[in-house]
Amino acid sequence: MNQLSDEIILYKHWLSPENVDRLFQSLLAELPWQQHQIRLFGKTCLEPRLSVWLGDVEAAYRYSGEWRQPLTWPEFLIPIKAALQQHTGQRFNSALVNLYRDGHDYMGWHSDNEAQLGLRPIIASLSLGASRRFVFRDKSTRSKLQYLLGSGDLLLMNGLSQQQWQHSLPKALKVKQPRINLTFRYTMPTIESMKE
Repeated sequence: MNQLSDEIILYKHWLSPENVDRLFQSLLAELPWQQHQIRLFGKTCLEPRLSVWLGDVEAAYRYSGEWRQPLTWPEFLIPIKAALQQHTGQRFNSALVNLYRDGHDYMGWHSDNEAQLGLRPIIASLSLGASRRFVFRDKSTRSKLQYLLGSGDLLLMNGLSQQQWQHSLPKALKVKQPRINLTFRYTMPTIESMKE
């Protein structure tokens, strides 16, 4: 265990290599990956990665102005979700799964602070595949901290981490292999999400 702060904890090799390989191949082959459009600064563009939204039926999620309905949990992922819930003591009803095809794909600075996640969300981020640099930036001081997240590593973001920090996955042009990241969370149902 490696603790960045009271709110951010890294568990190296949380998932064993044999389970990592099996899960990575299943996700890569069986999920219906999509490259979504988002709006940034008034312009529509394609996200620089592929993604899939998974979850319970009530876990619709509003992102970039649009509601995303979750796909049903694949059977092979349910034991992973159960193990994470036991490890963290937190119920997870949804997961955003991102596929970074190589080091050209990335995630810009952001916090997972949408109202549907609540004031103190617990987010469990599981990395599979290529190792990538993951950077935190303090919202007040702008100081930065970083981890190299490897295959099977679990990063747990607790409590006030989304209020205090932003995070990003920068480009890494020397990386030629894909990476899959699963961020498990509890998404609160809303009237609007239940309508669609």
